[in-house]
Amino acid sequence: MSKNSEIAKIFREIAFMLQTLDEKNSEPNTIFKIRSYNKAADELQNLPFDIGDIYKKEKIKGLLKIPSIGKAIAAKLEEYITTGRIHYYNELKENLPIDINQFFGLEGIGPKTIKSLYKNLGIKNISDLERAALDHKIRNVPGFSIKKEELILKKIQFFRKRSGRRLIGDVYPLVKRIEERLSSCTGVKQAIVVGSFRRMKETIGDIDYLVSIVSEKDRSNVLDYFTTMPEVSEISGRGSSKAFVKLNNGIDADLLVVPEESFGSAMQYFTGSKEHGIALRKLAISNGLRLNEWGVFDKENNRVAGFTEEEIYQVLGLEWIPPEMRENKGEIERAKKNNDRIKNYEKKSGLPELIAYDDLKGDLQVHSNKTDGTMSIEEMALKARDNFGLEYIAISDHTKSLKLTNGLDEIQLLNQANEIAEINDRIKINNLNNNNKNFRILSSAEVNILKDGNLDISNNVLDKLDIVGAAIHSHFSLPIEIQTARLIETAKNPNIDIIFHPTGRIINRRDGYPVNISKLIEVANETDTILEIDAHYDRLDLKDEYIRMAVENNVKLVIDSDAHHPLHYSFLVFGIGQARRGWAKKSDILNTLSAKELIDNIK
Repeated sequence: MSKNSEIAKIFREIAFMLQTLDEKNSEPNTIFKIRSYNKAADELQNLPFDIGDIYKKEKIKGLLKIPSIGKAIAAKLEEYITTGRIHYYNELKENLPIDINQFFGLEGIGPKTIKSLYKNLGIKNISDLERAALDHKIRNVPGFSIKKEELILKKIQFFRKRSGRRLIGDVYPLVKRIEERLSSCTGVKQAIVVGSFRRMKETIGDIDYLVSIVSEKDRSNVLDYFTTMPEVSEISGRGSSKAFVKLNNGIDADLLVVPEESFGSAMQYFTGSKEHGIALRKLAISNGLRLNEWGVFDKENNRVAGFTEEEIYQVLGLEWIPPEMRENKGEIERAKKNNDRIKNYEKKSGLPELIAYDDLKGDLQVHSNKTDGTMSIEEMALKARDNFGLEYIAISDHTKSLKLTNGLDEIQLLNQANEIAEINDRIKINNLNNNNKNFRILSSAEVNILKDGNLDISNNVLDKLDIVGAAIHSHFSLPIEIQTARLIETAKNPNIDIIFHPTGRIINRRDGYPVNISKLIEVANETDTILEIDAHYDRLDLKDEYIRMAVENNVKLVIDSDAHHPLHYSFLVFGIGQARRGWAKKSDILNTLSAKELIDNIK
């Protein structure tokens, strides 16, 4: 976790504690503080540079230039940067008899609930909460019920199951920074992060690095370098070729140093998955070979492959398999070069040619400050074009029934569409010499799907927008038949092009609502409705297995960042990784097309 993320988390916890400590939940000063800390956390989370670098250059004056950072919060930032702690935060924790760290981030268990349960049952931590739920005590507390008690227990069980694994987006910058640092270390020939991170899994347990060295004399120096990096808080162990450390954010990281001739085999071995590796080793044995992290060996123990992954797969009679596909779910059979099922018309490999990480041309779920985004339409557009090389975005602000986000009504949506047209004209006139002079903003909306399956915006307005998405934002506990019917009704609407984040899940926090995904995919195919892969790393919705189902049933997909700030465009990499895990090709993803081609290919 970066310093910005660390402080943002602390500020959100401060706001959470203030809500819990405020007896009446109505003190004006407390309400102002809660809002201030949450707004400051939002700003810090979205800063394109490290807060520590700002302080080094301009001290507290630089901190005060950041939006939503006043003198009191700037002082706390300075305290954290210089001492690694915030006295006010620690003081709040001491005054609160509840272990707030255990409850913060537990979906659906907010300050009001915690306060009531502490007052009535003396609950101070998750273990107390779980015990009270199992003993059926919560249902007797005023304002609670059997159903709510069961829901709390379910959320605790889900939280325990997922705890210990980090979201890939939370660790991605740190992991890549260490990988780059190792690559530039003296004596290192090649360096790469392997494991579940390389396979672009949604969550990461620990981090595994692999390096090859120029010569044996570099081995000890590289291990010394790894164990003394500024990100390391403690050394867990060290051998002649390995080192194990704990990073400042609490995650474990391992380094293995191998000779150059074993780098490819070690990369394949430690990338995984376990099931993929076992299947490959069985295949090697069936061919009279032995495969391990040091190479592929024949019966005389001669190394026949090991320098590269490609030659490992080749000697086994396989095409090279992209890391995202290595889950032993049919990829090995598809990769066999002598696969009789491959027709003459098809390409030589039975593997799909996966979408590449630079294939996207547009982003179709972008929010502006008209609702819950942080910047204007024009600012979001110019950042997408200039900083991320996109050719178009769709402004898909929320609609009127989602009052929490100040959702737009029919008149506001039409006015916004007119404003977008004016901005497009202005951008085109002012940027005739720009390499991306044909950049375009599409008018859109994230229409809210109501409980009965109807939409909160009339069709005679939706048909005037360039492209329209819809999503469920409420009533998650309805039965699977009703939830599926809501989505199917939406898919059948000729004015709805995309179903946004189709299952509503938030990774490590909630499973999402129940939906018959097979039925939804069937109807999406019949109605030419697009399903979204929401690339925000806490959603990654659709799951990879559902993406593969959609691909196999010829349902078109899009990959969107769900951007509420320009930095969120960087999340697209996680959506692409998710699409690759679902075996999606470039042709399966519609926003790999130009804006004109995209419009021509929707309903």
